[in-house]
Amino acid sequence: MPVTAYTTLSGPAEAEVEAKRSRFLAHVAPAADEEAARAVIDAARRAHHDARHHCSAFVLGPDRRTERSNDDGEPAGTAGSPMLDVLRGSGLTDVVAVVTRWFGGTLLGTGGLIRAYSDAVTEALTEADARGLRVRRELRRLAYVDVGVAEAGRIEHELRAAGVDVGDTGYGLAGLPANLARLHLALPPDDVDSIAAQVAAATSGAADLVVTDALDWASAPG
Repeated sequence: MPVTAYTTLSGPAEAEVEAKRSRFLAHVAPAADEEAARAVIDAARRAHHDARHHCSAFVLGPDRRTERSNDDGEPAGTAGSPMLDVLRGSGLTDVVAVVTRWFGGTLLGTGGLIRAYSDAVTEALTEADARGLRVRRELRRLAYVDVGVAEAGRIEHELRAAGVDVGDTGYGLAGLPANLARLHLALPPDDVDSIAAQVAAATSGAADLVVTDALDWASAPG
C-alpha cells in the first residue's frame, strides 16, 4: 500500500550526555535526502574538528526504506547501529543524527559505548519533542479554482475556515482573464469530492474545482 503520511522533524535539536568524562553531543535534524543528511554530518565535523569521533545514522523516505549508519572509528556496532535503532524506534523519517564524542581518557567498553550513543540520540529527540519539532507530513493532490478577483478574499477565507489547505492566490496569471484569480489548493486524496462540494458552496456554484495529477507532501496537525 502506498505511503500517504509520515512523521519527521521541522528543525534541529541537540543534547549532550557524559560517560566517564567522555562527552557525547548529539545533533538531530531533518534531511530531505542523502545529500542533505551528509551535509549535516559534514557540518558537525567542521564545527567540532577537535573531537575524536563523529558517528552518524539516518533514515530517509516516506517508506523509511533508506537507512545508513557509520561508527567513524569506534568499535564496529557500538555507535552507528545503536543510533540507527533509536531513530527506527522514534517513528521518524527524513531525519539524521550525528553524535560527536570527545574522549575522556577512560575506555567505556562495548556496552558503555552502545548506551552512551543511544542515550545521546534519545535525549536529542526528547529535546526535539519538548520544542514541538515533530511534524506530520501527508500526501496531497494539487488542485485549483478560478474565482472573480473581487470575491477571491472572501472565498479563500471561507475555504480556510472549512479546513481546506489553501496555498497561494495567483493574480494576473498568463492565460487567465484579468477579472479572475486562481486559488491553489492541496487536497487529501480521499477528500476530493467533499472539498469540491465546499468550493461549490463557497462560490454559489459559479466555479469548479480542477484537480491535477500532481502530488506533494504538506504539513498536517499532529
